[in-house]
Amino acid sequence: MKINPYNSIQQNPYRKQIDKSEKAQGASAQRDKLEISPEALEMQKGTKMEQERAEKVKALKEQVDAGEYKVDAKAVANKFYEYWNN
Repeated sequence: MKINPYNSIQQNPYRKQIDKSEKAQGASAQRDKLEISPEALEMQKGTKMEQERAEKVKALKEQVDAGEYKVDAKAVANKFYEYWNN
């Protein structure tokens, strides 16, 4: 490949393409739109089980914040015992 120092960057044929695309983008300054179908909105809400779980977690958080939540040490120990022995 021979490099000719007399051809400057100003004569780059790709430069014209870039300039045209920049002008086209400036002319059409529309905002993007997002449309979500009703089925997708239903999927975002989650299943009945997910909604019930979220409500349960919310109730537990409120109990912890209020200082009313009590841990049943025996139940926790039994769960650990069952997990490690199975």
